[in-house]
Amino acid sequence: MTKILHLICSPRGQASESYKLSEKILGYLLDSQPTATVIVRSIGGAMANLDESYATALGGTERSFAELFAEGSMSRSEELIQELESADCVVIATPMHNFTVPVALKAWIDHVVRVRRTFNVTAQGKLGALRDRPVFVAVASGGRFSGERTYQPDFLTPYLRAILGTIGLHDLTFFSVEGSALGSDAVAAARTKADQEMQQFFLGFARNSAPVFQQAV
Repeated sequence: MTKILHLICSPRGQASESYKLSEKILGYLLDSQPTATVIVRSIGGAMANLDESYATALGGTERSFAELFAEGSMSRSEELIQELESADCVVIATPMHNFTVPVALKAWIDHVVRVRRTFNVTAQGKLGALRDRPVFVAVASGGRFSGERTYQPDFLTPYLRAILGTIGLHDLTFFSVEGSALGSDAVAAARTKADQEMQQFFLGFARNSAPVFQQAV
């Protein structure tokens, strides 16, 4: 059965603009795969940082890996990696904080981007160990970071492309609601723009008779 991992990164949870946008993405995906199972991982206010046992296990130690694995964030890292591995598609709902990813999403990334587990270091550089699959990112930002009226930098989208590409996830698609701090008219316009972009994108899949999850199956 198809599995969709829904990662919710805003501290505002289901009240957030990014969550509402991600729900629309999920709607399109479930239209394509109505029997899919959605695995919800809400990390907006509850994702702990890496700890000493994690760093010790990766850095080499006289203590056994099994001992360290049973402690702290190493065990959580494995849980999150297995959850990601089992998913055929990922939907990430995230705000943009200070031009980049929020602390909760950064903590999740630090858990799942793990040397000798989700990527390996080779003579040619870091090589991802996970199979590719569609990743949809729903971004909400107070200002505008794309288009003609851009006035703030964007370190979120290039960072996610680079860091998820490191573990083998290259099929990323971004949708955004920008200008959420600019008043209700700006928000309404941004939502309409995102709706149009999503409709066009997912219609393209249907027109080509290509299921959204084709690359992941």
